[in-house]
Amino acid sequence: MSKKGFIFNIQRFSLHDGPGIRTTIFFKGCPLKCLWCQNPEGLSISNEIFQYSAKCIGCKSCLESCPEGAISFDGQDVVIDRHICKLCMICADNCPTGALEALGMEMTIKEITDETLKDRVIFEESGGGVTLSGGEPLMQLDFVTELLKTMKELNINTAVETSGFVSMEALKKVSPWTDLFLYDLKLLDPERSKEYTGISSKTIIDNLKYLAQNGSQLIIRMPLVPGITDHRDHLRLMAVTLKEYGINELELIPYHSLGANKYRGLNMEYQLQELEPPSKKQMAVARDIFLSEGISTISEV
Repeated sequence: MSKKGFIFNIQRFSLHDGPGIRTTIFFKGCPLKCLWCQNPEGLSISNEIFQYSAKCIGCKSCLESCPEGAISFDGQDVVIDRHICKLCMICADNCPTGALEALGMEMTIKEITDETLKDRVIFEESGGGVTLSGGEPLMQLDFVTELLKTMKELNINTAVETSGFVSMEALKKVSPWTDLFLYDLKLLDPERSKEYTGISSKTIIDNLKYLAQNGSQLIIRMPLVPGITDHRDHLRLMAVTLKEYGINELELIPYHSLGANKYRGLNMEYQLQELEPPSKKQMAVARDIFLSEGISTISEV
């Protein structure tokens, strides 16, 4: 059993990660590389340096403290050579304004539990609980299983948000301790899935079928990304597939680019920078297609 989990955020008072008011724990590491990912800080299983350029005052403390000489100053901004950087985080420790921040922290079960229990009364009054998200939390399977067991022993409602791209054995291992799976379903066609998320959808679909047939509580989440996931044939196939699995509701999440600044902070390219969110009409068309197959939709704003 892993004694510590590697996470990048704990968000209290979450309203969109399951029923009631919840605490969401974001785990680092994800096997997918979705072009529209809004949590790029969760992609790598390693710790990272995040750069807030607007906070930089040009004091050069980071440059002077870096033992590898990986930092320079171009006259306007700090430049980090991430090929040389060894992620010692000395620069972040020495930055007086927080312009450089270490992303990723190890936490024990007890540390996470202590943080979570601060809101136990709120969970009880709102019907909320704890949601494990990411990244892909099931990449840290042993730790996540032990954390879920601990939460259930404390009578706290548990949810796991998953990409579905995990082994079926992983789902079997966590299912007894999971009250709800928030299942991210993007594209059904294996080749289109590989093009836009980096992996085939076959395992994801097989795992969804397993969970549905074994009585797991599920909320399906699908991003509506213009030009990628909003094709009518794809939406109809999605609706028919869900109906076949006995699922009659879908959370339809409109694409947005609010996470683009995160990519800049990690020196990553955001490929959909120019893409506009779906219009009200596009959302309505998608909802009507699902409804025509008996699938009701909830839209996250």
